[in-house]
Amino acid sequence: MTSRCFALVPAAGIGERSGAGIPKQYVEIAGRPMLAHTLAALAAVPRIAQTLVVLSPADDRFEAAVPGHVGWVARVGGASRAESVLGGLAELRRRGAVDDDWVLVHDAARCLLRPEWVDALIDACLPDAVGGLLAQPIADTLKSGDAEGRVTATIDRRDKWAAQTPQMFRLGLVEKALAAMGAAATDEASAVEALGLAPRLVRASMANFKVTWPEDFELAERWLRASAPDPRR
Repeated sequence: MTSRCFALVPAAGIGERSGAGIPKQYVEIAGRPMLAHTLAALAAVPRIAQTLVVLSPADDRFEAAVPGHVGWVARVGGASRAESVLGGLAELRRRGAVDDDWVLVHDAARCLLRPEWVDALIDACLPDAVGGLLAQPIADTLKSGDAEGRVTATIDRRDKWAAQTPQMFRLGLVEKALAAMGAAATDEASAVEALGLAPRLVRASMANFKVTWPEDFELAERWLRASAPDPRR
């Protein structure tokens, strides 16, 4: 049987750093909740067989925020990203996914995602033995700092990349990796790396940033409005 591609969007967080007062995935940007933009981009990728959104068990906003969503939804989110993704992987298994199927885990807050970036990731990962992730080479000078906010060192940036999502791995592999690393896994790639494997880096755009801080919402709004089709055409 040919391996399928599933998308998994963990959206169980409460967005404490955003200052929005509600879970940030439901904050409106360019007229739609952030999560709606994210899901629309994934829905525009034909090779994704289905998208599963993982919500908190207490979530009572999704259906009103994203009316008409035709993908899968599971209220199995946990206290950490790893717990939410593991809950989502178990749900995919319940719905027929198997070890060799690919899972593309994508941050709900990366709402500027474009289908062509996802296609590039799929093209790079399908023939790969491990899988990979979208990422961006770091252009800025990197500093490490202490608790008082003072520089302790300058870090060589020449081989440094900023990890993005989606991150694409076979279901059996990423499930094993996350189960082994637990809540310490801040992304799927780091858990896979802990098994001694080297995920492939697939260059994406700086526009694929994660909306996190209050000022990020305005930037995402400008970017989405600038890229929207002109209704006069």
